[in-house]
Amino acid sequence: MRGPALLPGFTLTGARLAGAGRAPLHLRGDRIVARASIRSVSVDLRDHVIFPGLINAHEHLQVNNVPPLPGDAVFPSAYDWIDAFQAHFADPATVASLAVPKARRMRHGGLKNLLAGVTFVAHHDPWHPVLDGPDFPVGVLRDHGWSYAVHGPAYGPPLRASFAATPFGMPWMIHLAEGTDDVAANELGELDRMGCLAANTVLIHGVGMGARDIARVIEVGAAVVWCPGSNHRLLGRSLDPRPLQAAGRLALGSDSRLSGARDLLEELRTEAARAELDGEALLGLATADAARVLRLPARGRIDPGYAADLVIVEDRRAGSADNLVGLSRADLRAVVRDGLPCLADPDFAPWFDAAKVDTMSVMLDGKPKLLARAFADAELLAMEPGLDPVTTVRGARRAGEFA
Repeated sequence: MRGPALLPGFTLTGARLAGAGRAPLHLRGDRIVARASIRSVSVDLRDHVIFPGLINAHEHLQVNNVPPLPGDAVFPSAYDWIDAFQAHFADPATVASLAVPKARRMRHGGLKNLLAGVTFVAHHDPWHPVLDGPDFPVGVLRDHGWSYAVHGPAYGPPLRASFAATPFGMPWMIHLAEGTDDVAANELGELDRMGCLAANTVLIHGVGMGARDIARVIEVGAAVVWCPGSNHRLLGRSLDPRPLQAAGRLALGSDSRLSGARDLLEELRTEAARAELDGEALLGLATADAARVLRLPARGRIDPGYAADLVIVEDRRAGSADNLVGLSRADLRAVVRDGLPCLADPDFAPWFDAAKVDTMSVMLDGKPKLLARAFADAELLAMEPGLDPVTTVRGARRAGEFA
């Protein structure tokens, strides 16, 4: 969603900036800027904390409406899960889900992410024209390279060719070591011998990697996207995130709901409960660390020149990260993309009005929200569990919210 050039800028006042103190935050167009414009509209955010928009480093946007395999079977590897899934394609619910046009399924995946405060996604599948639309709900990584996996299926760009064709300044992504068996344990060595392990290599999952493999990843400057929800669900365990996180070589992904968590907020909440990493470290995996791994120089932080993608929550906990890590999507007060509000509680209506963003009233997991109308229609809302349109949403506007 791009703001018209004639719109005023916005100055967010009174809030605490994550990782910093209280200071006005100036937005102009789709960027954070150092100074307010003459026509800047003030938005009073006292008693709030502002975070960078979250980055989901691994997602398959088009399959979030597909029902997962029934039961709680654990597989030796993702290859075994893929084999088991073949019969599931004949299930009537799966047939019906895949009959939905791919463009709509991709928009649903984008909306799923936006509702959870994600404003940018790495999509691990072929590019689709719908991703180019100005009304696509989230930003999507582009111009990167990818292959599916070392040992198939025969889907996507060929491994060696795609690696060779990827500019060194862009990430090259591949599912790797997604298992607990010997095949998974040997995949990093295979990739290395192929000459496809380099500083721009981004490995998805990495569960089967041992300590030497992780040391090798760090040595060459490669990185891993950790998808713990998917790993525990399919494989019964995940990797130890601490060495890679300490080296700055780890990002967080939710994968799709076909195998993974409901959304990135659920990943953060679940991993916080496991206590392998503290809240600040976990938040970094979905902001600054993810931006570094995906080579996104203007994302993941709140600084002038960076993307004006933000998540706003109530300031109700002592630590900055703890204000966001542990929350669910209905707890978010507002999500801002390209400098414009796109999802918020009803008392943010004046900001939508000032930004000339047309909204619809919805219920999100039982809480009233305003959603930018450009990002959804009735059919798309119906695809997302917990999201329902309503005729009216009543909410008091805070006195003095807009000066």
